[in-house]
Amino acid sequence: MTEPPTLSGDEIAALMNELHEPPAKPEGASHSPRPFAFGSDAARPMNALPALDRMNERMSRRLRDLLEPFVRAKPTVTAEDSTIRIFGDWKAEQPEFVSLSLYAFKPMKGAILLALQPEFVRRLVDCFYGGAGDSPATPSREFTPTEESLLGRLADSVLADLATVWSEVMPARPQLRSRETNVEFATMARGDETVAVTRFVVKFGRAGASHIDIVYPVSSLRSVEQELLATSPEDVSARGEEWRERLLAAIGQVRVRARTVLARPDLSLAELMQLRPGDVIPISLPAQVPLLVEGRPIALGTIGEHDGRAALKIEKIEKRRNMQ
Repeated sequence: MTEPPTLSGDEIAALMNELHEPPAKPEGASHSPRPFAFGSDAARPMNALPALDRMNERMSRRLRDLLEPFVRAKPTVTAEDSTIRIFGDWKAEQPEFVSLSLYAFKPMKGAILLALQPEFVRRLVDCFYGGAGDSPATPSREFTPTEESLLGRLADSVLADLATVWSEVMPARPQLRSRETNVEFATMARGDETVAVTRFVVKFGRAGASHIDIVYPVSSLRSVEQELLATSPEDVSARGEEWRERLLAAIGQVRVRARTVLARPDLSLAELMQLRPGDVIPISLPAQVPLLVEGRPIALGTIGEHDGRAALKIEKIEKRRNMQ
């Protein structure tokens, strides 16, 4: 015998009517669906970026020391804040011809990318062989053997210094995988994947600034995110050192007026009033003349010639107490 239905006919009809009615939309809800890749954590915030920025500050100091023998002067290197980018967008901003060095960075998963602009490499070569580093850029599709040699030496040194900085977080071991000059062959990540871009702005010589990019896949950074977030006592002292370096860099940009005095002849007021064009005032040059900044003696030097111009060769730096 058939059992009676649990719901009455009226109740069943009411439920069927509700199924045919469209559900109410909450106020302010978006009407456009958005694609989402399940299994991807790209949307999760990258909390380790501040730690990466702190390491970049230390890396900028190492880059200054690394580049000094190449440019034969102390360059200015500034670390910009790290940014999260779509890898395809970063590649689209690169020129057709660029130096790309792909390195494994174990125990970090995957690989990292070092990008150097061709004009930056040419300026380094010019400085290294005695130039001023301001030679005009000449379009090219390949590096010369000299540029290739210096490029490989520089890239390997940059990664060695980067591994030293990362040693405070983990013992990194860089290993070259490949070098490319076409960004389309940079197979570090898919074009739709996110990467962390750290940029170092380098200034030297009379030409404009250049930059060095180090690109990390976000998925690789997530594999060591806990290590990056760990705080150690060295971080506190490192922040103080970073502040000191920034302060010194800012002070170093302040310009002062320096002058030197070749002679101080004595004239009477009557002789001064009788001066006419063509008069000759005899003077005697001392063996050393002072270099004055804001009226205070900073150094002593001898007058000579350099590159066809009169010049002052510093012979002695005054003691600090005499400079106050």
